[in-house]
Amino acid sequence: MTDVLLAIDGGSQSTKVSVFDASGVVHATARVPLRPYELGPGGRAVHPDDDLWDTLAAATREVLMSYDGGAGDVVAVGLCGIRSCRALLDQQGRLTEPVLSWMDARAAAPLEEVDPRVTTVTSAGGYLATRLTGERRDSVARPQEVLPPAELRPELVDPGDLLGQVTDEAARQTGIRAGLPVFATANDKAVEALGCGLLEPGTVLLSLGTYVAAMTVGDGDGLPDDARCWVNDAAVPGRRLIESEGIRRGMWTVSWLRQLVGAAAPDLVDPGAVAAWLEAGAWDVPPGCGGLLTVPDWLAPGHASHRRGVILGLDASHGPHHLHRSILEGIALTMRGHVESLEAALAMPPARLVVSGGGARSDLMTQVVADVFGRTVERAGVADAAGLGAAVCAAVGHGTHPSFGTAAAAMTRPGDRVEPDPAASRAYDDVRAAFSQLTTVTDPLLRRITGLQH
Repeated sequence: MTDVLLAIDGGSQSTKVSVFDASGVVHATARVPLRPYELGPGGRAVHPDDDLWDTLAAATREVLMSYDGGAGDVVAVGLCGIRSCRALLDQQGRLTEPVLSWMDARAAAPLEEVDPRVTTVTSAGGYLATRLTGERRDSVARPQEVLPPAELRPELVDPGDLLGQVTDEAARQTGIRAGLPVFATANDKAVEALGCGLLEPGTVLLSLGTYVAAMTVGDGDGLPDDARCWVNDAAVPGRRLIESEGIRRGMWTVSWLRQLVGAAAPDLVDPGAVAAWLEAGAWDVPPGCGGLLTVPDWLAPGHASHRRGVILGLDASHGPHHLHRSILEGIALTMRGHVESLEAALAMPPARLVVSGGGARSDLMTQVVADVFGRTVERAGVADAAGLGAAVCAAVGHGTHPSFGTAAAAMTRPGDRVEPDPAASRAYDDVRAAFSQLTTVTDPLLRRITGLQH
């Protein structure tokens, strides 16, 4: 019997848990949505109560019940958590307050006052590792925005290294066998890149998730000091992940529109039915959406805090399908600029383009990306690339595969390819010329609007 690996992928909208074998085949998967963030003034965005742990426990129980082989077949766990969150833990490893989302402005600011109960300041993944194993360990490749004081930091280990073994208490809550080893991964974008097979330079991954970003990998030598990209640790020790600027509530904006449509159309009670209805109708909307342009800054980028989302050009001819397609186009048009900036900063020619994340499961989104970029787009080989990346780390840590290279070669594979439509690409060249000027027009007005809110 081949080794069976449990992969935990904590995302910004849900917790996903999958069972993979040593060849990267998924045998069972479960997804439990996170509860809505508690949003408030000053950029507050908090995961309510103990939502990250509760959804992890629910998803692991569900996946192990649905897996034909049973929990006893699993030999190791790979744990991937949301990056740039902040969790404050007490002596027992429990939260002293709810976890701050990466979208919360306070997560990127130094701790001003520390509750005397706090003994560890860690990431979302570090908190979940503590709940699973009882150990205060986290991945060195899952950094926080601001490091806490040294005495409050967890022990840091490399991806593929041991975080600890599942405790009896965690086993009772999750269904995972007690004593099972739990292995470190990296930040969620780096783990996603690993699950897409990115081990060497020459490929750009466009991650279409809550946070949309483009990334490639490098060896750490000669990387540019350039504002158009930023560098953090990859999921393979010693490698670097080079990222473009991103969209902070990218595919979340699509979910936002679905919620609005669902509230206005009570006959579409199932969120999946809303999504299918929007996508089916948006196929018939021509590129450019009849003069409708969307700037997808539903959460302002870090370098321009005045920015807001903008939908420009509405008239009576537009309906929900136009809005849906315009949001997809706004994401693709924004990211084409960011990808070209990344490639220019690295002096690399237009690269192989891979898409992953929830948006990559949409045929329409993938086609829009291909048409806007004018390039062939390759989907990731699995729906949950971050989960597969976590399984790769577990496979290396457990010894199922001797190295990250052999594990990735055995477990990852390309998905289908989507070709651009030449006529649509020509149309998007004209749309992009107008889109590229939008922020120069809207920024002065948005600065005034932002000033009125203070």
